[in-house]
Amino acid sequence: MKATSFGKELAWGLAVLAALLVIPYLTSSRIALDFVIRLAAFGIFATSLNILVGYGGMVSFGHAMFFGGGAYAFALTLQKTGLGIPAAMLVAIVFSALIALIVGAICVRLKEIYFSFLTLAFQMLLHSIILTWTSLTGGDQGLTGGIPRPPFLGLNLANTTHLYWFACVVGVASFLMMRYILQSPYGYTLRMVRDNADRAQFLGINVWRVKLYAFILAGCFAGVGGVLMSLFVSGAFPDFSYWTMSGEAVFMIMMGGVNVFIGPLVGSALLLMFNDVITRTTEYHGLALGIVVLVFALGFKRGITDFLGQGWQWLQRSGKSS
Repeated sequence: MKATSFGKELAWGLAVLAALLVIPYLTSSRIALDFVIRLAAFGIFATSLNILVGYGGMVSFGHAMFFGGGAYAFALTLQKTGLGIPAAMLVAIVFSALIALIVGAICVRLKEIYFSFLTLAFQMLLHSIILTWTSLTGGDQGLTGGIPRPPFLGLNLANTTHLYWFACVVGVASFLMMRYILQSPYGYTLRMVRDNADRAQFLGINVWRVKLYAFILAGCFAGVGGVLMSLFVSGAFPDFSYWTMSGEAVFMIMMGGVNVFIGPLVGSALLLMFNDVITRTTEYHGLALGIVVLVFALGFKRGITDFLGQGWQWLQRSGKSS
């Protein structure tokens, strides 16, 4: 990625961050702050999955193992060890990376449906461990009693505004890091492997290693999303690692788009908004949300950002031809 190009994206990211940081001074709405915190968590989660799906051509049905694993590792570290939040966050990222290394070393050798369902099997294995290891994880009740939040760098994450600022900084930093990686030579190598693995291997590229690195990177960033969600709910729950959580990430990508970097973030915002509205207006929220997802998937084909991107390209071609 060219330095000038990344410099522009960094400037845009800092501008967005600055705008987000002043929102608490403009409104006292707890709903707005909570929405942005959840959006940061799920946006990172969905975008990390798109590293595999959109850029690597690997459709994972078990990505929530890293989201839930990161949440539990972070919350348990704070509850059991007394370490600070930065150290606990590092533990969660390392834990997610180790899981991704072990699972990915097995799964990335497989193709298409076998890869998808084996990742789902590993996720359900982790979910079963969480449910049965009651003395450590709390079983189906999750980690209750809250988690300690020792202040650091002047931030007290027990305060909603401080947690909001922290989530914004972590979210923007994570998106910039993922963007930089995907626009780097490694990112383009990953695309080459996605498009034609045989040709990439013929050129001397270690396909297994490239896919494994992508799997580990995606797992680490999903763990960061789990950390933010753990802070938001002050604990961790088995639902974080259940197959439905992976399904939500897939829905976010389908609604937002896979070919535009911010597509999963847009899809996350849409799904959260629809979920919030639907759960307040009808008791059949599962059915209603499913219909909404189908409308987006069938109506926009590849997601709303991909649809808008294709429309913009068509307008540009029409303008040049005229």
